[in-house]
Amino acid sequence: MNKIALITGATSGIGKACAEKFAEKHYNVIITGRRKERLDELQKNLTSKYGVEVLALNFDVRDNAQVEQNLNSLPTEWKNIDVLVNNAGLAAGKDPIQGALLSDWEQMIDTDVKGLLYVSRIVLPWMCSRNTGHVFNLCSIAGKEVYAGGSVYCAVKHAVDAISKGMRIDCLQHNIKVTNICPGAVETEFSMVRFKGDKEKNDATYKGFKPLTGEDVADSIIYCAMLPEHVNINDLVIMPTAQANSGLFFRQ
Repeated sequence: MNKIALITGATSGIGKACAEKFAEKHYNVIITGRRKERLDELQKNLTSKYGVEVLALNFDVRDNAQVEQNLNSLPTEWKNIDVLVNNAGLAAGKDPIQGALLSDWEQMIDTDVKGLLYVSRIVLPWMCSRNTGHVFNLCSIAGKEVYAGGSVYCAVKHAVDAISKGMRIDCLQHNIKVTNICPGAVETEFSMVRFKGDKEKNDATYKGFKPLTGEDVADSIIYCAMLPEHVNINDLVIMPTAQANSGLFFRQ
C-alpha cells in the first residue's frame, strides 16, 4: 500500500497544494476541511490525475467531537498515517488589541492552536505505536516576531512554534519527525479571510512584490518529507525574496 498523508484545511492554499504534491509522490491522501463541495472536487481531481486513493473528511478542527468521530472511525488501514500536515489555520482581523473583536481572537485560538492539538492528539499515538511518522505544523513568521495589529495572531503562531518544539521532544523516543513550517507572505485566501472579504486590503497586502504561493510552501514540505530517515528539519522559515521580516518588504 502507498504511504498515507493527512492534510487538514485542504480546500485551498497551502493545504490544497500539499494534497496535490503528496498525491503526485504516490501517497494516498486524507483531506479534511469545512467546505464539502471543494473537498469532493479535490478528491475527484486527485484520484483521476494521480491514480491514488483519496479519502475526504468534512469536519471543523475546532470541534473536538467532530475530530474524534471522523478520525477514530477511519478504517484500520487508513490509520497508518505516515505524514500529518497540520495546515488548518487563519488570521482574523488586524486591529490593535484594545479594539479587536473577541470573536476574532476565539476563532484564531480555536483553529490555529486547539484544532492542531485535537488532530495531533488522535494521530500521534498511531504514529508512536508504529515508531514512524512525520508531523508538519504550519506556523508563520508571526510565530517568530510580533507586529502591529497582529498581537493575538502572533500569539497563536508563537504557540504553534512552542508546540512543535515540545512535540519533537515528547515523540523523540518514537522516531517521529516534527517540522515547524514558518512562511512569510503567501498569496492564498489568507488576507481575504483576515480582512473579511475586503478586496482592497487584500490587494494592498501583496502589492508591489512577488509573494510566495501555496505551491512554494508545499514544495518545501515535500523536500523535508523526502529526506533520509536520519535527517529531520526542525524549523524552516520561508520568505519571498522581497520580504526580510514580518514587516519589511521591498515593494516596486
